Amino acid sequence: MTLPSQAAIVVIGGGIIGCSTAYHLARDHKADVVLLEQGKLTSGSTWHAAGLVGQLRSSASITRVLKYSVDLYKGLEAETGLATGWKMTGCLRLATNADRWTEYKRLATTAKSFGMDMQLLSPAEVKSMWPLLETGDLVGASWLPTDGQASPSDITQSLAKGARMHGAKLFEDVRVTGFEMKDGRIAMVKTSKGDIACDKVVNCAGQWARQVGAMAGINVPLQPVKHQYIITEKIDGLATDAPTIRDPDRRTYFKEEVGGLVMGGYEPNPQAWTTGDVPDDWEFRLFDDDYDHFEQHMRQAMARVPALETVGVKQMINGPESFTPDGNFILGVAPECANMFVGAGFNAFGIASGGGAGWVLAQWVVDGEAPLDLWVVDIRRFSNLHRDRQWVCDRTLEAYGKHYTIGFPHEEYASGRPRIVSPLYDRLKQQRAVFGSKLGWERPNWFAPEGVEPQDVYSMGRQNWFAAVGDEHRHVRERVGIFDQSSFAKYELSGPDALKALDWICANDVSKPVGRLTYTQLLNTRGGIEADLTVARLAEEKFYIVTGTGFRTHDLSWIGDHIGEGLDATLVDVTEDFGTLSLMGPRARDVLSAVTEADVSNSSFPFGHVREIAIAGHTVRALRVTYVGELGWELHVPIAATGEVFDALMAAGGKHGIRPVGYRALESLRLEKGYRAWGSDITPNDTPQEAGLGWAVKLRKNTDFVGRRALEKTSGAALKKRFAGFTVVDPEIVLLGRETILRNGEPVGYLTSGGYGYTVSRNIGYGYVRNADGVSDDFLASGDYELVVAMERTPAQIHIEPMYDPTAARVKM
Repeated sequence: MTLPSQAAIVVIGGGIIGCSTAYHLARDHKADVVLLEQGKLTSGSTWHAAGLVGQLRSSASITRVLKYSVDLYKGLEAETGLATGWKMTGCLRLATNADRWTEYKRLATTAKSFGMDMQLLSPAEVKSMWPLLETGDLVGASWLPTDGQASPSDITQSLAKGARMHGAKLFEDVRVTGFEMKDGRIAMVKTSKGDIACDKVVNCAGQWARQVGAMAGINVPLQPVKHQYIITEKIDGLATDAPTIRDPDRRTYFKEEVGGLVMGGYEPNPQAWTTGDVPDDWEFRLFDDDYDHFEQHMRQAMARVPALETVGVKQMINGPESFTPDGNFILGVAPECANMFVGAGFNAFGIASGGGAGWVLAQWVVDGEAPLDLWVVDIRRFSNLHRDRQWVCDRTLEAYGKHYTIGFPHEEYASGRPRIVSPLYDRLKQQRAVFGSKLGWERPNWFAPEGVEPQDVYSMGRQNWFAAVGDEHRHVRERVGIFDQSSFAKYELSGPDALKALDWICANDVSKPVGRLTYTQLLNTRGGIEADLTVARLAEEKFYIVTGTGFRTHDLSWIGDHIGEGLDATLVDVTEDFGTLSLMGPRARDVLSAVTEADVSNSSFPFGHVREIAIAGHTVRALRVTYVGELGWELHVPIAATGEVFDALMAAGGKHGIRPVGYRALESLRLEKGYRAWGSDITPNDTPQEAGLGWAVKLRKNTDFVGRRALEKTSGAALKKRFAGFTVVDPEIVLLGRETILRNGEPVGYLTSGGYGYTVSRNIGYGYVRNADGVSDDFLASGDYELVVAMERTPAQIHIEPMYDPTAARVKM
């Protein structure tokens, strides 16, 4: 076959992800697709994958993606005539200690929240299912019967055949050598066999995806890591339908294969391959066996399956797998190039994810936006920090080493820190700040009182910062606190058409006079919330946009991509130009008025306004806005002046009891006030009306905006899900999110976020209550509610209004 000179979509890479994407583009969208593979199909890392297929992740959308994979693999052979090696053996996850058992009870609750039946088994039940296991040290195990295993090469060949059956053209032995760019987009794919003009490119090049991306100026932060497993000779007494085993406390996994076992693991001292380019000719190749490094897994595996002591090893596989700095894969449209999409970095979950990832990526390529809330895997979660190859390598190896460690709540990564610090870092450290990290920025999570070690001590129950954060929380409610939020992402949009551009992009009305600010969501075409942020109008043709730290790349890219063709509007990222000090609490005005000559009275500087004021000889952008439910201002300070302005506020605030406060207190304050957090409480799966944010949408105004048509279609119809708050009295219970909501004993949804409210003295959770026949006020109010927390039911009270209101009777319970 000769290479066509043009195609609508070119998929690069013939592993499971590329073949699945080509299959779904051809089957679901009848797209004109060409797939290019530099060697033979599966010859990168697909062919040597272990082939375990698990489905449960902490994100509902990613769990749905993995469940789709299982459904696809079940039926693919009937469609294509090629076997996939799919076996629904179920998966046992073993627990040997109390913390792991708590983790599994939480996992089982999450599974039920997502409509999957994960069961908790006793050691005796495990032994009866897997007689060859040593179970003496077990507390128990979780059991997910719908998990399984597959043959990676067979699935890929079956998907490739399916893609061809639906009209896709697949070419082997064709290497991509570069791209011809035009106006920041790919116009042509250059290859070793000729050039192909195209509309869109999908980079599914596995461990080469970083190099392929770099040819178009795109950063794909991957790190190939050596991953080893063995295949044993036949083991007497091993059932052919034996469940796959994950034994995370021993860092190993097992699956049956031709009467023997595949056994591998995730060691705490992993070996990176290269931070440079992966050789192009790495086709069906492996590294030399490294039994010295693998010995740690062998010892643990023999203790768990004593039969391994006497069985021979047929083969050792030591191959590179693509891993990422946070353990999640990479999907979506590259922020640097509007027509390159990426599907890579699957962290040894490629077989489990392959079917579903190809399905959502194909939809994303065709529509230009994700079909689900895929934020946890979105390539736009990264930033320029992730162009540092050594930093990516160090963080990725840490993530690999944590693959099987206990997932303690609020756990922070340690590698590559501190990377980005605000000008207040040393001052806050002297005040005993305990820092967390967000997109490379060091941010104070809490402040340790004298006598308390300034570091996190992780546990499944209340953690060591609980009381200290309570003190910070109460301080903001009663006096005044100062938050260092310099890591906020900040942009300026200016030009004659700036307002016109924002009017189309923003769901709320930003056409307010100069000096006003607007909280707004940015919606997708389904009416789902792609972002929420603050837009301040500084001048007729100049707007200042503030959003969350982690959303910097995503929101900049979304806004830039939706500025209309031909509009004269310039978007600039000014994050590092400004430090941000949030002054919050009932005495905030007393402190602010002491450091500026500007009139900051309520009549002169009302809520929802922005002013430039002078503090310590510096011009400061003051935004009267709050995320804690108290009087307050965000003070955006020229970055070099942040320290001086902080010192002036601290000095003036001394008599008012000012103190620095961390992000953990901010979280509990916002929970009490009912403010939604993007990425958990509000996502691309949720509309403003469902989220109780319909007041911030300009439907009454005769202005078109992204998502308007979708909202108008459902306007007036009964909502099938609605956002609500819940409180639980028992102080020993810890709410984290994903707990099941029961109404009159029946599951109706799950929590999207959870924490503790120190003013109301209750555990607080938020989530969506669902009902196919509609969720009215009466439906919400008339139910009897419980939450399932770590498989235990506990009574809960529902709240439609915020639990705390500083202007009313304070606590509203």
